[in-house]
Amino acid sequence: MLDQHTIDIIKSTVPVLEVHGQDITKTFYQTMFRNHPELLNIFNHANQRQGKQSAALANAVYAAAAHIDRLEEILPVVVQIAHKHRALGILPEHYPIVGENLLAAIKTVLGDAATDEIIDAWGRAYGVIADAFIGVERQMYEDAEQQAGGWDGFRPFVVERKVRESELITSFYLKPVDGKAIASFAPGQYITVRVKPEGQEFTHLRHYSLSAAPDPDYYRITVKREDAATDKPAGAVSTYLHESVEEGSILDISAPAGVFVLDQTKDTPVVLLSGGVGLTPMVSMLETLLKNSPEREVVYIHAARSGIYHAMKDHIAELTKQHANLKSYLIYESPEQDEACDKTGYIDLAWLRQVTDPNSDFYFCGPVPFMRAVNEALKTWGIPAERTHFEFFGPADNL
Repeated sequence: MLDQHTIDIIKSTVPVLEVHGQDITKTFYQTMFRNHPELLNIFNHANQRQGKQSAALANAVYAAAAHIDRLEEILPVVVQIAHKHRALGILPEHYPIVGENLLAAIKTVLGDAATDEIIDAWGRAYGVIADAFIGVERQMYEDAEQQAGGWDGFRPFVVERKVRESELITSFYLKPVDGKAIASFAPGQYITVRVKPEGQEFTHLRHYSLSAAPDPDYYRITVKREDAATDKPAGAVSTYLHESVEEGSILDISAPAGVFVLDQTKDTPVVLLSGGVGLTPMVSMLETLLKNSPEREVVYIHAARSGIYHAMKDHIAELTKQHANLKSYLIYESPEQDEACDKTGYIDLAWLRQVTDPNSDFYFCGPVPFMRAVNEALKTWGIPAERTHFEFFGPADNL
């Protein structure tokens, strides 16, 4: 517990964090990796280069400071981050390293404004926050290992099948090398893949949503190849998976994790909306709904640039034919000539009203602009926040 004086000091720094938070976290990462380059085996290098990780951490630090006297209010965020930490292998011994370098970054950026009293208060506050994460993550590590088919850390899986789904998207079917049971998962969760491409100094870890209903024999992930663009390099892991990993290759995998999951206790209609490779958790949810809840009405809406970028098109069409409770719709931004779809351009509220029931639970995932458009449409429609569920790929952004 923190004393009131410490709490008052932390809360007094909230306006400063709002202005300088991202400078602090950017400096923090630079300092920490310079002092502990071994941590580059854990952190996503692409997110570091693009500033996504520092922005996400700045938001987390700001939220922690603003709620320092009622941390229970940000427990859902703590749990979400803790899932990612467990999947990556973040351990208690990493937290003192983070704390030391975070305090140093605050001092560097704020200079004389970061008095000894402020640094001392933040040191005590960080200890409380770190203990909260360590406690939550300790239970997650135990649960991951002790569940049926579970394991600790990373486990080798063989790529049994590699299936091209579209111009940029490929599915990988993974089975454990030891032939033993694998942990089940909640539709919407992800596994973490660890690779070390030839010529790379560090290992790379990436979270990939499981794209099939839970099956006792295999996991399926469906990965978009991230090609180089003017503002970013090619994705190190996605390119490696597409170009270097073949059937028979071995991948290290951590047990399933994640809080974006389908609520299977309800009987309300469900609307699943995906853009691009955001279809991966949606397809897992869809297959699960059709298998376990054939009485629930389901609408599946997918948006893609055009047919050549549309993954699993035939699979969804076949499911729609087989299940009377499923309706599916397709939006193409720029369809090729004679390419059939239900809507051209982008999703909008007027069209959404025509094809979905406002009493549904809405789940959506895709590129940030797509998610913002869906979220804004649902808010304008008056859909309650408790019936809207979404997932960001990578560090959380703001909708």
